[in-house]
Amino acid sequence: MPDVLLRTVTGPVRADAIDGAVLPHEHLRNDMRWAVGIDSDPHRWLDEEQTVAAELRELRLSGRLGLVVDLTCIGMGRDAAALARIAAASRVPVIASTGLYAEPFADARDADVDKLTARLMEEILSGLDGTGVFPGVIGEVGCWGAEPTAFEERCLIAAARASLRTRLPVATHGRNAFALLEILLGQNLPASRVAVGYEGGDLGTARKIAEAGAYVSLGSLDRGADEAARIALGLIEDGHAGRLLLSTGLSRVAQVRRYDGAGYADLFDALLPRLREAGVGDEVIRSITRDNPLRWLTEGLAS
Repeated sequence: MPDVLLRTVTGPVRADAIDGAVLPHEHLRNDMRWAVGIDSDPHRWLDEEQTVAAELRELRLSGRLGLVVDLTCIGMGRDAAALARIAAASRVPVIASTGLYAEPFADARDADVDKLTARLMEEILSGLDGTGVFPGVIGEVGCWGAEPTAFEERCLIAAARASLRTRLPVATHGRNAFALLEILLGQNLPASRVAVGYEGGDLGTARKIAEAGAYVSLGSLDRGADEAARIALGLIEDGHAGRLLLSTGLSRVAQVRRYDGAGYADLFDALLPRLREAGVGDEVIRSITRDNPLRWLTEGLAS
């Protein structure tokens, strides 16, 4: 692992100092109720600082968790100060993000690519929301519907251009995962800098993403551990273990353990045991859960 500094919410951390799994697609605090006009909905918000910090601290103390990437960007109720408090309380390094989420949550629909890119560059260079916290990733960006709208495509292009200027990695979200990747690659962004959030069940599409050189990012909560394991095992058997990222994908208050959810431990308690039962060895699992996400986070910075 190259000696590269990661931008975390509590300051720079050497990548090679991370010992333990990296959760590359999580949400520690968000609020997406306003875009759909719902005042209180456990499916669209998460504001449980102490609960989240306690879960992360427990995973750190067990030796399982080394780093969390929070993909709550512009339009998702991001709170950089809260992320810094959670990181300090749990003593788990946290990487924050910039980026423009899907159109229903946007506040700049008429902006062109140059203005959207400038907005991302301002956050990358000056910090998030006046907090002094600097983002270490761009995402999650993508689309809300079946296909990206014109505005969402501009946001993806802006993410690619900001990545090319700063070498920060990009994470996507959306149903047509390969179409989102193609937009980014169309800007000459290296595929190895992209983590494609894959929600589909077609192994062939996941294989295409990996073959293009991007990372296939799977979450265990929304799709279920069995389905995530099926896709993961298919990619491993096809020789694409090096292009696989695994996380829980927690994003709502109903999913934390305080409210009877599986919590951030779901990756460790549900998904990874299924891989081990299928014969995946500890060395491969460590590579997938630590080396792969650190490579995604640092590959551009090290070049």
